[in-house]
Amino acid sequence: MTDRTTEVLDTFAAHLRALELPLPVDGAEQARAETGAALSQLDDHVIPRLESLDAPLLVVIGGSTGAGKSTLVNALVGHPVSRSGAIRPTTRRPVLLHHPAEEPWFAGTRILPGLARVHAGRGRDPEAPGAGDTTGDVDPATSLALHGEERIPQGLALLDAPDIDSVAAGNRELARQLLRAADLWLFVTTANRYADAVPWEVLRTAAERDVTVDVVMNRIPPLEGVAEELAEDLRGMLARQGIEVERLFLVPETELDDEGMLPPAAITELHGHLEALAADGEARRRIVRRTLAGALDGLVVSAREIAEHAAAQDAARQQLRDQAVTAFSGARDRIDDALGDGSLLRGEVLARWQDVVGTGEFFRGVETLVTRARDRIGQALSGKPAPAVAAEQALGTGLVHVVIDETARGAERADAAWRATPAGRHLAEGSDLARLPDGYAEEVSAEIRAWQGDVLELVRAEGADRRTRARLLSLGVNAVGVALMVVVFASTAFLPTGLEVGAGAATAVVGQKLLETIFGDEAVRRMAATARESLTTRLDTLVAGRSGPFLDRLAALGEPGAAAQLAADAEALAQLAHDIREDG
Repeated sequence: MTDRTTEVLDTFAAHLRALELPLPVDGAEQARAETGAALSQLDDHVIPRLESLDAPLLVVIGGSTGAGKSTLVNALVGHPVSRSGAIRPTTRRPVLLHHPAEEPWFAGTRILPGLARVHAGRGRDPEAPGAGDTTGDVDPATSLALHGEERIPQGLALLDAPDIDSVAAGNRELARQLLRAADLWLFVTTANRYADAVPWEVLRTAAERDVTVDVVMNRIPPLEGVAEELAEDLRGMLARQGIEVERLFLVPETELDDEGMLPPAAITELHGHLEALAADGEARRRIVRRTLAGALDGLVVSAREIAEHAAAQDAARQQLRDQAVTAFSGARDRIDDALGDGSLLRGEVLARWQDVVGTGEFFRGVETLVTRARDRIGQALSGKPAPAVAAEQALGTGLVHVVIDETARGAERADAAWRATPAGRHLAEGSDLARLPDGYAEEVSAEIRAWQGDVLELVRAEGADRRTRARLLSLGVNAVGVALMVVVFASTAFLPTGLEVGAGAATAVVGQKLLETIFGDEAVRRMAATARESLTTRLDTLVAGRSGPFLDRLAALGEPGAAAQLAADAEALAQLAHDIREDG
């Protein structure tokens, strides 16, 4: 096996093991099962077979309940090695028969690494012929019984699998796992059950994966012409289903001896075929490569289907992200609307601002405005907060309320959108994502106070010039800072058209004129832009923090992108299957 082949298979296996399909979208459960089956196929058959193309051909004997698989195996060996009988299921632990010289191929974990090895004759085997009933008909077997038998020719091994239609679900899945590990499938049915639905479902799967299949029809009534008639009917059914069978063996209904053994003559043709196959290295290699390429084709289909499910997971994840982002971006927009429409400059804020400067006579002239403002600021009495401080507090309180209210609404909308879908409900389960986290109000208050501190520092820095320092000191840093906050609150682009209407607009105009008198037009615009940018950054942080519980749950799902990886794996596997056929 080349390094490239190793890399293709190892990469695909790594992608499957890393794949997470956590959201309950349509088909997720099916995709998880398909992922497990693909990994099983890689570990049980594809990788070990590519690593050891010269290993003995593994012939898995499968079929329906009561078809006589174990009896057939015992006849091929010449003595009882696999339990047969009326109690179902009889094959509780799969049995692998090999030539003693070829035990190293099977004693380790080269194939079927998930099954522990039990060696015949080394301790009592509770699943051996004649052993008492166990819980095997409830729990699937977790081990593989190895039997070294001189009558098994070197070059092939026989594996007696549980019934594909077993009453025990675990045994049914184990049977399918073993069939996926087969190089050659020897399917056993009977004259009166060869049309049953379950075996044909498994046969169709084998045909889709181009598995080499031989069929044994067992217990054919020993009447003239019956064997030929049944054989023709079965071949017709196989042809109509598009199932290609290498050989069809007919075994007549025969009386068993005291040990439950068939007479050797009943399986002469089958025994001779297996002997010839063991001796023909080229025929074995042809079967190995055909089945291996077919298994890779099956993995291509699986990789593409799993990729589609991974894409569906990514789409559901993106939808949930979009819902959360939209809900909180809407909250952020509504906060900006409240800042820009003057609604924050009414009520308590307006009253406190008018304590700082009057608005009724400011059109009489800029100097009058400054004088009135200085006079009002100077009227602060002992025991009362300065008018500018009260106005600053009112502005801050109003903004805190807006931020809390709008982020709460955003969280409620995001939570409602998530709970409208199964995927969203799965992520939101166990938490009230719409609830304000403890300490959030204090966090908002601290951020707004910090911004107001930024504004005051900005005013001090701009007023350091000697030309402006006197006026700034005569009015006070807090009063001028409040004026700048008022301007920022009123507009995202300074004073928009139409802002001159309404009490809030008039308040903003007063603040603007006051600032222009002290600093000049250009400086005021620069200061307002800087203050607004600082406020925007802090508001963005607050809103983003509130969306955190939603986005954190999405982040915990892992990184998207598995769909693209698996699609690329499918192409690489398809090329590998093509190369194996070409080499053959």
